[in-house]
Amino acid sequence: MKRKKTKSWQLFWVMVGLPMCWVFLRFSGWQWEEYPVLTACFSGIAIVSAAFLLCWAAEVAQKDVSQALALAFLALIAVLPEYAVDMYFTWIAGKNPQYIPYAMANMTGANRLLIGFGWSLVVILYWLTKKAKEVKMEEGHKVEISFLALATLYSFIIPIKGSLSLIDAVILLSLFVFYIISAAKAHVTEPDLIGPAMEIGKFPDVPRRLIITSLFLYSAFVILISAEPFAESLLTTGRIFKIDKFILVQWLAPLASESPEIIAATLFVLKAKPTMGLGTLVSSKVNQWTLLVGMIPIVFCISAGKVAPMPIDARQMEEIFLTAAQSAFGVSILISLSISVGEALILFILFVTQLMMPSKEIRLIYGFVYLTLAFFIFYKDKARLKRLFKK
Repeated sequence: MKRKKTKSWQLFWVMVGLPMCWVFLRFSGWQWEEYPVLTACFSGIAIVSAAFLLCWAAEVAQKDVSQALALAFLALIAVLPEYAVDMYFTWIAGKNPQYIPYAMANMTGANRLLIGFGWSLVVILYWLTKKAKEVKMEEGHKVEISFLALATLYSFIIPIKGSLSLIDAVILLSLFVFYIISAAKAHVTEPDLIGPAMEIGKFPDVPRRLIITSLFLYSAFVILISAEPFAESLLTTGRIFKIDKFILVQWLAPLASESPEIIAATLFVLKAKPTMGLGTLVSSKVNQWTLLVGMIPIVFCISAGKVAPMPIDARQMEEIFLTAAQSAFGVSILISLSISVGEALILFILFVTQLMMPSKEIRLIYGFVYLTLAFFIFYKDKARLKRLFKK
């Protein structure tokens, strides 16, 4: 037991210390623009480390605030690293339209990564470790699934319109608010802390709150000074090595910012608590599909200095359509309040194979494959779909 405690604290201090190198470079006068590869590495590591600290602090914070506030706070914390990078691209897009594709790439990549890799990883890992053929969710998770269904249904309108407007922001942010209110009314158990979060949670009230506050401030500071260099260095790195900049922004950036959530879910599985792991990732998907997407047109308008929709080109329409279709398939699976190993493998295989063939035709084909599978499951499970929206 003592050994586990020591390892938890070692991991904690590693995550506190890793961003220090980047903080020093950032304020030492080092010209990060001249070293894009090193900048991408250092700032990316700093973002990942800060995201870990945020997740631990947010978990422990549930011991000190009301349930409704905890849920709202956790929802915001869960998307903060991803939010910082995406909002940077969106802010610049308001002044330079050439950045619009990158804002959309980061958002669609993050959303597809959570379902295609995150959800399937939890189920497959549980099968490998416990030989269980499915991961079941509790009735209380119908809240997340129902709001994810509503957000997904609305998301199909965006590529049809060819823009993201303040109307979209109002609708998506309203869904987020109603989701938080509904989740606050649902039965929620005491947070099950693991690793560093568990050790921090053992402190008396005052020291624990000081630690949590310090972690929030430190992590937010690290993310703030890392978002621009990380985003810009990714674009420059792509140009240097002749790698598609869109692909780098769509997959490498979200992989860095989403890794703590996925790793935390993995730890829950290894602790034989797969329901909590999967529930965490489903909640994160709802947050990103409502709060994150809803903030994009607001930031765009503020940066542009005028009220105008953010235009979306043909490729972005395809990417959003594919992301919405994948989400629809994910919802269709979850209406049974479980994901089987077979369903997880389908999610993973469809996700990985589409990455290998990034073309317009493939995006459309995979989008319709997702929708066909979703419609088949919805038709087969009509009764369960109706019960999803009933209390």
